Amino acid sequence: MSHEGKNVSVHYVGTLDDGSEFDSSRRRGEPLRFTCMAGQMIPGFDAAVRDMNVGETVNVRLEPEEAYGPRNEAAVVAIPRRNFPHAGEPEVGSSVMLMSPQGKPVPAVVAGFDDQTIRFDINHPMAGKTLNFEIELLSAE
Repeated sequence: MSHEGKNVSVHYVGTLDDGSEFDSSRRRGEPLRFTCMAGQMIPGFDAAVRDMNVGETVNVRLEPEEAYGPRNEAAVVAIPRRNFPHAGEPEVGSSVMLMSPQGKPVPAVVAGFDDQTIRFDINHPMAGKTLNFEIELLSAE
């Protein structure tokens, strides 16, 4: 039975291939709710839930193309330091919020810097990674 278009509730645990956990609804103590196949979730997660039975638990391994996509080196951008007059000394690896030309917030990580520019990585943190999920379907309405 397809749950496409239904409001579903799941518990999940997400891990990387090395076994490290990157996210868990169980740890937060609150199920994840979303409309199945409505584009609210990464494609592979949506597809895994679509044909599950309520009460069923599945384990899925999602390649980057089924998750957050491949890492894009063009998404590492260099911005002149003069655009950040009050920023102080950047710290590689620190998370920052940039603004797009349209005024929308864009999460980024400081990837490096020199005297003239600061390089920001605006790839999703999970881009290029294979993700493993244990998913339990709690309800579908």
